[in-house]
Order: sequence, then structure tokens, then C-alpha cells
Amino acid sequence: MRNLIDLRSDTVTRPGIAMRQAMAAAEVGDDVYDDDSTTLELQSRAARMLGKEAALFVPSGTMANSIAIKVQTQPGDEILLDGNAHSMYYELGLPAVISAVLTRQFASESGIPDVDSIKNNIHTENLHTPGTSLIVLENTHNRAGGAIIPVTVLRSIKSLAEDRHLHVHLDGARLFNASVATGVPPSDIASCADTVTFCLSKGLGCPVGSVLCGSAEFIAKAKRIRKMLGGGMRQTGILAAAGMYALEHNINRLADDHRRARELYAGLTDVTGVSLDRDEPQTNMVYFNTHTSADEVCDRLRDDYSLLCSAMGSHRIRLVTHLDIDDKAVGAAIAAISDCLS
Repeated sequence: MRNLIDLRSDTVTRPGIAMRQAMAAAEVGDDVYDDDSTTLELQSRAARMLGKEAALFVPSGTMANSIAIKVQTQPGDEILLDGNAHSMYYELGLPAVISAVLTRQFASESGIPDVDSIKNNIHTENLHTPGTSLIVLENTHNRAGGAIIPVTVLRSIKSLAEDRHLHVHLDGARLFNASVATGVPPSDIASCADTVTFCLSKGLGCPVGSVLCGSAEFIAKAKRIRKMLGGGMRQTGILAAAGMYALEHNINRLADDHRRARELYAGLTDVTGVSLDRDEPQTNMVYFNTHTSADEVCDRLRDDYSLLCSAMGSHRIRLVTHLDIDDKAVGAAIAAISDCLS
């Protein structure tokens, strides 16, 4: 088999030599005892970058979202989120299982929340109705093609939440993609939420991990829930060192992923059998539709062209650019899809 071109997700990135060297040289200790100096440094740096008081290193974005929901709700509360949000679609019902909350959906247009829909779906607790306590947002929005929520919309939602005494959690798994694409500092985006998480293991290229940020009081509670969920780790400095390297070296280069996604989109515009899902991509995702089965197309691209991509529906396919995809790979992917569907 020829060399694979893996466009399934930006989670498939592998740490480069320099990141591995940083990991090997990391000072470590037992993080459950707060003895891991590298992890403490990563958490402190992440909190400063996002303008929050404190931060917590966790194994995954799913765990980070689950902790944020658990800490900011009580069993029987209602939370509001987009029906295509990661916490609604890809986390195995964790809001219900872990936090025992009711999920209620608000409307969005191509991943951009409708503020009036959020407002109209807020419930005040009474004898018959659970009270809404938390709004969950996702920026960038995965299933909307990596769409960016404008900071003006985020601020409107935060203002509404403050007026109604609600918390806001931002699933910022790809928050730095949004920041790089718009030029809006990550702290400005994060200021629109009480709590925010970002993934190290996606576009930033780390092997494992996410960081959850918020107030010092919130993080103290979050640490207990992390332990409850089995996320109390030991010599995490080896992983935290990768995160430190990524924050120093891999943020600005996200612009290359965005450029390559646009080139991929442009190259597919005139391909027979391809219907592009939205306007030119804002970040690092390209979605397209096919007349034939998406599963069958993905299987053929894998078997005959050594191109890996993800079926996201019966006729919908996702391509994600990342640091292991260069210009040559983009060109090869366009040629493979064109030949496969011709």
C-alpha cells in the first residue's frame, strides 16, 4: 500500500521529533499530589492565555465537557445546547449519565447559535418545569464544517446568561483555530464563557489531552470530579510537556491548515459527483456530499487510493487538514477523489 493520506481528523497527528524531545526531557512528579511541575506550568500558562484564574489538565475534551457540566449543574437541571454539538452527538449521553441533567436544544444556522432561540428556550424552575442552569456552546463547530461563532454572538449570549443568572460553558476544542482564523485573541473568545476547554490533541498536534479553564473555585471542584471520573493521573509532565511545546510552536501554524482546507475545497469545486456542503471553509474542515453511499466512497478511497476520510452521514464526507498534511497531500487527495467519483 502506498503512503496513506489521513484526512479523517486532526486527532490523527503524531508528535514530531522536537515535541518528543520535550516530552523526554520533562520534569515530572505525581500530579494527584500536585507534584508535577511541568503540568502545573502548563495549567498556569493555559489559564493566562485564556484570561482565566486557573486551569486543569485532563485526558480528553469529552471529560472536560463532562466535568464542566457536572460542576455547574444539579441533578434534574436543564442545559441548552445545539442539537449537533459534540456534547449532544458524540459523548455517549454523558450529560444524562454523569450529571443527570435534561438536554434541550436551541436553533442554529450553520453552527451559529440563534440568540433568540436560546432566550426562548430558557426555563425558570417551578413546580412543573426544570430550571435551565447552563448554556453549552461549541467553537469551532465540528458538524457545521468547522464554523466559527462570531465573538459578537458569543458576547450576546454571555450577556443574556448573566441577565438570567445562567452559566456558559464553551467547548473550545478547536478554539485556537477560531482565534487564528479571525485574529481575535483566545482570551477575548474565552471571556464570553464562565468555563472553557481546548484540545491539545487536535490541531495543536499533541498525543493526548485537553485543558479546562475557569475560576479558581470552579477548578478546585473540577479536580474532584476529574478524580471521580478516573482522570487523576500521575507523572503527567511527559504529556504536559507536549502541550507546552504545542502552545509555543503550533498555534500560528494552524493558518497553514486553514489555507490547505481552502485549496482542498477549491480543488473539489468542479469534481463530478461532489456537492460541497457550505461556502469556503473558515478553518480546517471540508464537508462534501456524494450521490452514492458515503461509506462506499470512503471504503474505495481507502482501498484504491490510500486516502482516509470520514463518513458523517449516508452521503456526507468530512476531510480535515492538519500538521501531517502538506501541499502535496492536498493535491493527491483532490486527484484521488476526482478519479474515484468520475
